[in-house]
Amino acid sequence: MSAMAKKAKNFKKSKTGVYVSLGSTAFGAISVAKQVKLARADGDTLRLIDAAVSAAAIVTGLAILYRELKRLGDDDVLLG
Repeated sequence: MSAMAKKAKNFKKSKTGVYVSLGSTAFGAISVAKQVKLARADGDTLRLIDAAVSAAAIVTGLAILYRELKRLGDDDVLLG
């Protein structure tokens, strides 16, 4: 395995990698909000349920990433 591949593999476990994951997961919330808006406008219950499940997955993902940040020992005042 090359040095570049090793760095890329360990990036996900770094603080920066966790922050990038947090941002991309939170960005998914925009998509879910659009999905909810469209489902309500169309009166589509199945799409609304799909959006609710997606929102639950986003919340769970954010909670897991927050826990990972705390495990990494971030010294940020806002994270406690």
